[in-house]
Amino acid sequence: MNEKILVPVLGESITEATVAKWLKKEGDTVEADEAIVELETDKVNLEVPSPIDGVLSKINSNDGETVEVGALLGSISQNGVQSAEKKIITKIEPKKAENNVINLEVKKEIPRVFNEPEEEDPLILTNEVKEEAPLILKNENNEDKYESSNKSKEILSPSVRKIVVENKIDLEKVRGSGKEGRILKGDLIGMMGENPQPSERKIKYGQEERIKMSRLRQTIAKRLKQAQENAALLTTFNEVDMTSIMEMRKENQEDFQSRYAIKLGFMSFFVKACVAALKTFPSVNAEIDGDEIIYKNYYNISFAVGTEKGLVVPVLRDADQLSFADIEKNIKIISEKARDGKITIEDLQGGTFTISNGGVYGSMLSTPILNLPQSGVLGMHNIVERPMVVDGAIKIRPIMYLALSYDHRIIDGKESVSFLKMVKENLEDPRRLFLNI
Repeated sequence: MNEKILVPVLGESITEATVAKWLKKEGDTVEADEAIVELETDKVNLEVPSPIDGVLSKINSNDGETVEVGALLGSISQNGVQSAEKKIITKIEPKKAENNVINLEVKKEIPRVFNEPEEEDPLILTNEVKEEAPLILKNENNEDKYESSNKSKEILSPSVRKIVVENKIDLEKVRGSGKEGRILKGDLIGMMGENPQPSERKIKYGQEERIKMSRLRQTIAKRLKQAQENAALLTTFNEVDMTSIMEMRKENQEDFQSRYAIKLGFMSFFVKACVAALKTFPSVNAEIDGDEIIYKNYYNISFAVGTEKGLVVPVLRDADQLSFADIEKNIKIISEKARDGKITIEDLQGGTFTISNGGVYGSMLSTPILNLPQSGVLGMHNIVERPMVVDGAIKIRPIMYLALSYDHRIIDGKESVSFLKMVKENLEDPRRLFLNI
C-alpha cells in the first residue's frame, strides 16, 4: 500500500512553497510523524512528516522546486519493509551461509548464528530472523549514528537551528532521533518540555521572602510616587542619526585619549546638546514652587547611575562651563563614587535637568519619569542600525530613539517638541555645538 506525501495547508494567503531539502532519500525507512522533507515559504519554514511507517519509495518534487498546496511531494510504501524482510529470509539458507555473510556485511552476529546449522531447526531459524531482522537493521543505524554524532549536530535544518538559537540550547545535551543522529524538531521540543530544576532560591528561602526596604530604596520609591502624583507627566519622542558622532569619536579617539587621558564618550555630546537647548527653552530648566515658576540660569545636569543598591542620580554642576574632556572626567569620577558607595548628599542635590541612559541595559524605548522638582528628563536608548531615507536613497544608519518626559504644567507641547528637535539637530551635526548655534 502506498501513501501520498502532499504539501499541507501553509497558512492564510500562502499558496505555494519551495522544497528546501529532502531529509530522507528514496529507499530510506521512515517512521510515522518523522520529518522527511523541509519546505520554505514567504513567512515560515516547516517540515512535512511521514504519514505512516514504511519506505520512501518515490520523490516527485526535488530540492529547489516550487510546489503548490496539495501538490504531490512523494510517496511512502508500507510494503517496502515487509518485502525487504522477505528478501532477507529467502537469502538466509544453510547452504549459502557464507554468501549471506558477505552480502549482509555488517551483521556481526550472522557467523555465530550459522556456525552450527545442523543443530538448529530451520523453522526456528526462520522465525528468529523474522524477529531479529528489524533489530539488526536498527543496530546498524545506531552504529552509524554514534560514529557521526558530531557531524549530524552540525547539519541542522533552518527550523531546528532557529529553535536552538532562540532558546540557547546546548546541542551536546541533545541526542538526535533522526537518521545518522540528526537532531529533529521533536527532539528539541521534547527537551524543552522537560520539567526544569527547582529554584535554588526557593529551596533556600522558601515560597516567599519579606525583606525590609533599604533607605535608598524607600527614598527612590517615595520620590517616584511624588512625581506621578504631583506632576502632569507627558512624553514626546524623536530619533537621532548617530553617524556623525560615531565618526567623530572614531577619528579623534586616539588623540583625545592621549591629550586628556580619558575616553571620548557619548555623554559629553548629549550634555552639550541639552545645555544648548536648555538655554533656548528656559522653561525646561525651570521648576514650580507653589504658584511661582523658578527659572534657573545655571545648568546642573543630573545623570542616572545604576548601583547594586539601586539607582542614584548625581549632579554634574555648571555643565555649561565644562569642556568635553571635563564632562567625561567628572562623569567618570562621580560614577565611580556612586558604585563604590561613596556618594554624598551634596552630590545628589541641585540638579536642574536629568539625562537617563537606559540604552546601556539594552532599552530600545521608554518613558522616563521626572526627578522632582525638575521639569524635564531626557531618555537615551540603545543604538540600532535601521534603514533610513537619506537624500532620496535608503541607507543603513545607527539610530537612537530619544524620549523627553516633561511637566505639562510648566512646559507646553510646542516647547517640548522644539527642545527635543534641537537636541536631535545638535547631535546629528555636532559641529553646531562648537559654533554656539
